[in-house]
Amino acid sequence: MDVGIDRLGFYTPKKYIDIVELAQARDVDPNKFTIGIGQSKQAVPDIYQDAVTMAAEAANRVLDDDNRNEIGLVIVGTESSVDESKATSAFLMDLLDLPEDVRAFEIKEACYGATAGLQMAYNFVAMNPDKKALVIASDIARYGIKTPGEVTQGAGAVAMIVSQDPHILKLDNKSVYMSRNVGDFWRPTFSKTAFARGKFSNEIYVEFFTTLWKKFQAKYNVTAADFDTMLFHIPYTKMGMKALRTLEGQIPDDKYAELVDHYQKSIEFSRNVGNLYTGSLYLGLISYLVNGDAKANDNLMLFSYGSGAVGEIYSAKIVAGFDKYIDSDFIKKELNNRKKISVADYESIFSKELENGDTTALSTVHDKFYLSEIKENERLYKLTN
Repeated sequence: MDVGIDRLGFYTPKKYIDIVELAQARDVDPNKFTIGIGQSKQAVPDIYQDAVTMAAEAANRVLDDDNRNEIGLVIVGTESSVDESKATSAFLMDLLDLPEDVRAFEIKEACYGATAGLQMAYNFVAMNPDKKALVIASDIARYGIKTPGEVTQGAGAVAMIVSQDPHILKLDNKSVYMSRNVGDFWRPTFSKTAFARGKFSNEIYVEFFTTLWKKFQAKYNVTAADFDTMLFHIPYTKMGMKALRTLEGQIPDDKYAELVDHYQKSIEFSRNVGNLYTGSLYLGLISYLVNGDAKANDNLMLFSYGSGAVGEIYSAKIVAGFDKYIDSDFIKKELNNRKKISVADYESIFSKELENGDTTALSTVHDKFYLSEIKENERLYKLTN
């Protein structure tokens, strides 16, 4: 029985800042941000948006009357959780009109959470082929105004429906993984923003990839020639390239050039959205399927990494007719129709949040799902229509 990704949905906030303008405001050479980091635009979430609302927006784009009642598992991978007890997935039950007979929970392990959810979903569907699983990656990457990590912020969500006989991606059930206690990135419970040792984190990321790639080749007797495309966790677009470059000179030049070309197609969306944390790898997948020369039966290698740290490499195959199940035109339209705001407006939004007793004026809402109020310290959500 084939199991894999049957539907893919993506959401990002409707406001963004231009990275060149951010560099100018920070008195930094724009090339350092646009070339050195590899970013062009950065999504800016509104005050009424959080991991819950973005998860709902992305999931709403893959759920319909035919598949909604077949969902038996709901997992949200996030490191931007809004509650220390209640899972993001619990808020989604009524927002998305999901059936009650489901397991719904949240996974946290930095940017690896959604991959853990996807692997759990695979096992669930394999054991319950009449059911589907909804896996969502939803995050707001925050480092703070005028911090070194500011240029690698972002926001958005990716939703995946996992089922038997998938229409987009068949998972091979081949993977290798590793975990290690590493202090490369963390966000204590008292902090709204993350702390990172940037250079060290890059080193660990590359080390995890090279170690896992050797293990994957040995375990399954494969080489780079067996894969048409390699996809990476991309908190900023140059990071995945650091891992891919380790193959230069180790594989035929024409194969390396092909992988680099495909990688460039996989980062087009991330370059214009920013860091999705748990969703970054899967936004890369969407970008490649929409912008690249993806073909039926192409073999993909996917590298997932979460600081702290957990890494995994797994493989998958593109399903014939996949393009009929990804609304490419809608995604491109959504990205092109966003509103550019000034750096000053971004800083103002960044510094505000709803407090206990506050409500959101409906006139300020430009999305379907929103945080309507915080009442008695409880977050309450609504739909605009």
